[in-house]
Amino acid sequence: MTTPPTTPDYDWLYARTRAGRDRGPAPARALLDRLGAPDRGFRSVRVIGTNGKGSTAAMLEAGLIAAGVRTGKFTSPHLHAYEERVRVQGREIPPARTAQFIAWAKAHAPDAAFFDLTLALAAQAFAEAGVQVAVMEAGVGGASDATHALHAVAAVALTNVHLDHTAALGPTIRDIAGDKAGAARPGVPLLTTATGEALDVIAGVAAQAGAPLFTPGTHPALFHVPHPPTLAGAHQLQNAALALATLRTLGHEQGTEAALAATHPGRLERFTVQGRTVLIDGGHNPHAAQALAAALDHVDVLCFGNLARKDTPATLAPLLPLTATRVFTAPGDLATPPQDLAAQHGGQAVPDPAAALNTALTLTPPGGTLLVTGSLYLAAAARQWALARPG
Repeated sequence: MTTPPTTPDYDWLYARTRAGRDRGPAPARALLDRLGAPDRGFRSVRVIGTNGKGSTAAMLEAGLIAAGVRTGKFTSPHLHAYEERVRVQGREIPPARTAQFIAWAKAHAPDAAFFDLTLALAAQAFAEAGVQVAVMEAGVGGASDATHALHAVAAVALTNVHLDHTAALGPTIRDIAGDKAGAARPGVPLLTTATGEALDVIAGVAAQAGAPLFTPGTHPALFHVPHPPTLAGAHQLQNAALALATLRTLGHEQGTEAALAATHPGRLERFTVQGRTVLIDGGHNPHAAQALAAALDHVDVLCFGNLARKDTPATLAPLLPLTATRVFTAPGDLATPPQDLAAQHGGQAVPDPAAALNTALTLTPPGGTLLVTGSLYLAAAARQWALARPG
C-alpha cells in the first residue's frame, strides 16, 4: 500500500505556471470534471475586478462565517504560504492536503496550468468539507477566467474596472469591462461598484445576459455601509459596500458587522518597527496606487519595487509626491531595474529587498512613517521583515 505524501512538491506545482497556455474556462472545466465536478456541491460567489478583489473576498468570508454559513474562500496570489489560497471556515487547508492533490495531478493532469490546478484543489477541498458557499476570486478577467467554469454561481461581485492586464483583456476600459462583465449569467445577481464608461458596458452585457444588475445608483439601501470598515483607506468603503450588498442579496445581512471588522494582510497594513510606523500595501497598478496615495497625506520614506510588465510610470506617479526620500528595490527577477527608477526619480537603488527595507528604515526618523508598496511580492517580503523585528 502506497503511503500518501505529506510534504507538497511545490516546485513541481509552481512550474505549472508555464503549462496550459490556453486561457479561459474550458481547461479548468475539463479538470473539474475529471475530479467528478466537485464545484456542483456548493454555491459560488465570484469576485471579479481590477482592484479590491482580495479585500472584498475577505469581508465576504468573514460575513458569511458570522452568518452561520459554512464558507470556503479561494484567492490569489498568496503572501507567505501556498495554502493561503484555499481556506475553509477561515482556516487554510493543511499542506498534507496540498501534497495529496499534487500527487494526483502529477499522475492525472501533468499538463494542467497552475491556476486551474489550484482552483480544482479548492473545489475538491470545499466539497469534501461540506462548504455551503465559496467565495471565489477571479485571476484575470471574467468570461476569460478559469473561475468562469464554475457551476452553481449564486452571485457575481464586480469591484471596479481599470487598465491592467491589457495584454490578456484588451487595451481599453471597454475591452476590459466587457470581459469582466462577461461573468454575468441569466438570473444570477450581478453586483458592481464600477462607474462611468465601465458601468455602461457592464449594464449592457448584463441586460443581454439576463442578469439582474445591482449598483449603488439603482439600489442605494443595498450598498449602505453603516460605518467605515477596519481596512484602512477610502477605497475600502467601496469594497465594503459591494461585500455588504452581496451578503444582503444572499440573505445574510446578519454578517454585516463581521464583514466590516475583517482584516486582509498587505493592504495598507500597519506595523511598528523600531519606533517607526511601517505601512505595507500590495498595490501594483495605477488605480491601486492612486487609492493608496489618496489615503495618505505624507510619508517620510517610500520603498518601492514592482514588476517590469506593469505600468511603472503611471503606478509611481501618485506616490512620488508623498515624499522626496525614496528607496527602490527589486521584488524578483522580473522587476523594473531599481537603478533606472532611482536615476529617473531620485533616491537610492538597493536591489535586495531586505537590504532596501533596512536602508529605508534607517532613513525614516523616529516616530516617522515608511511606506512599502508596488508589488505583492514586496509586500510579502516586507511583512516577514517587519514581523521579525521588535516594535
